[in-house]
Amino acid sequence: MFSNNQFKWASLTAAGLAATIATVVVPNLVQAQGGVIKVDGSSTVFPITEAAASGFQKGGGAKVTVGVSGTGGGFKKFCAGETDISNASRPILKKEMDACKAKGIQYIELPVAYDAITVVVNPRNPINSIKTEELKKIWEPAAQGKVMKWNQVFSGWPNANLRLFGPGADSGTFDYFTEAINGKSKSVRKDFTASENDNVLVQGVASDVNAMGYFGFAYYQANRSKLKALAVNGVMPSEQNVINGSYRPLSRPVFIYVNAKSAQRPEVKRFVQYYLNNGAAISKQARYVALPASAYRTILGHFNKNRLGTIFGGEEAVGLTIQELISREAR
Repeated sequence: MFSNNQFKWASLTAAGLAATIATVVVPNLVQAQGGVIKVDGSSTVFPITEAAASGFQKGGGAKVTVGVSGTGGGFKKFCAGETDISNASRPILKKEMDACKAKGIQYIELPVAYDAITVVVNPRNPINSIKTEELKKIWEPAAQGKVMKWNQVFSGWPNANLRLFGPGADSGTFDYFTEAINGKSKSVRKDFTASENDNVLVQGVASDVNAMGYFGFAYYQANRSKLKALAVNGVMPSEQNVINGSYRPLSRPVFIYVNAKSAQRPEVKRFVQYYLNNGAAISKQARYVALPASAYRTILGHFNKNRLGTIFGGEEAVGLTIQELISREAR
């Protein structure tokens, strides 16, 4: 559990995040926390919410604590009533919807920005581009113990051991990537280094010339000097390519989910309103792709009107462009 006073996003050091990533949760005490707003979930969305929390608290807002346990781990806490807000790098899934329903937890789904999942290698790696079918050849379950060298994927690539780093099973980025690349969420080879701490993945790739990893765009942006991003199907991850819809299928919306009961508390309402009123600036500060101003106004309207539930039906939204998201939100 940590606040802006304990963690400065700009540093993004492995040691810094590792030291603050552990949280201790006392079940079902959200309301007993008084003015404290409890947030947990996605490491991808963490920088955005942490930037929002920092600005809100500087303006005299209530204390906001932001934990990192992955999208799946965050929803477990959220659906148990342990947090007010859940950061999520994918839409809520059917099993999570059922878990919330079983506990009487209603929620408001709010997209806050766009991300480009970035496939990275060591800067000394000669490879500059990769196709989605090549990513599948590397990451699919059938590759385990078999596709162990770069040149087994493409004959012109190095005859060198392939070392893989990726998000852990509680990560929404893991869910999205495996569905987008392998065709089924969580379907993946098991012989890779997994962590919900994106900085562990950054350090792993940065320290091994033969490594590959993937994570949110902001973590690449903060570590550009230590990593090389690969073009996917000839398209580089960038703000422009997310906005124009060409970086597919690895661009995706990211969300916060607000407990509907918590949303009635004045401090939570003020925080979410601050978050969305300043959504574009906060997203850019956190190195993500902002939604259009009109989209933030629409989403704020959904929050103020207490629009419950999800527009995704408990399923992933692979390849959804910003314009397609806006169209869904406008209905």
